Order: sequence, then structure tokens, then C-alpha cells
Amino acid sequence: MARRSGMPGHPEDPPGDPESAARALCLRMLTDRPRTRAQLATALDRRGIPAEVVEQVLARFTDMGLVNDEAFARAWVDSRHHGRGLARRALAAELRRRGVDGDTVQAAVDGLDPDQEQQTARALVLRRLPSTRGLTPVARTRRLVGLLARRGYPPSVAFRVVREVLEQEGDSMEPCWPETFEDEPQPDVES
Repeated sequence: MARRSGMPGHPEDPPGDPESAARALCLRMLTDRPRTRAQLATALDRRGIPAEVVEQVLARFTDMGLVNDEAFARAWVDSRHHGRGLARRALAAELRRRGVDGDTVQAAVDGLDPDQEQQTARALVLRRLPSTRGLTPVARTRRLVGLLARRGYPPSVAFRVVREVLEQEGDSMEPCWPETFEDEPQPDVES
């Protein structure tokens, strides 16, 4: 398979210089959906656009407000948390994979309300709960906690939410609960 060059001559590239090709590619990609600066830079690099042209075009798009990693991260967190029920850890990992810098990721996930995150975890468990009826208490716990773990919820939140939901249903689960959680601070014990 031939590599796209980014220079005029490729069927999707407009005629002209590398800067025109870079602008056209960025506009095409941004028309589809919002992108991070890193995603656009990677696409331009794959097309063989010189690094100085990439930086110039992306700086201009950023100045115009067409590329805004902070707005992208906030929208991503809001959309993926409400749509898929993802927790902070999973959302942060997704943003990092898209090239968003650490401070921007932290600011975006810090905007997620802890109470809302707990409510979302509870809604996920309640939605899956009927499919676990008839299973042993240990199997129910494992499946429901696993559901939350795959969505990025820490063990303390996952076990707490599952325990509350199962206790409300009348299922006694005490033998299934861990005594402590790795992500919660442990009390100092003097020897």
C-alpha cells in the first residue's frame, strides 16, 4: 500500500503547497468531529507535511479556536461519562491516548462531580442487576464489581455501590466484601 505523501498529487490533496494541503486536511478532519492537536499533528506527519508547516498551521487553527484541547477534554469527559458511564481513571486514559497533556486531562476529570460519578456507577449496576439474578452471591458480586472496574471505577467505589444495591435487594453479601481497599488510605498502626 502506498504511503500518502501530503504533497499535491494525492487524489484527496488540493493543488498547492504543503501549507495548503495541511490546512485542507485539518479542515476535513475537523468537519468529521473535534480532534486534539496531537491527533491532527499525527495525521499531518503521516502525510509527510514538514514539521515547521505542521506547527504553523496548528498554531493558526488554535488561535482561531478550531483546535482547543481544553474544550475537547471537557466535552469528552461529559459525553463519555454520561453516555458510557466511564469513571475518572478510564476517561483520563482515553484522553492521554488522544494526546491531551496531563494538566488538561487532570482539569477535565476534576470537573466530574464525585456524587455524579457515584450515581452513574449505581445506575450501571442497577441496569445490569436483573441479569445476575439466580447467580450465587459471589458470582453476582464478581460480575457487578467487574462491570464497574472495566469502566474505571476504583475498588472502593465499586464494592460500596454493589454492596448497597445488593443489600437493598435483600441479598446478604458480607462474606464477599474485602476488609480494605488499596485506593483508600489505611490507618497508621503502631507496633
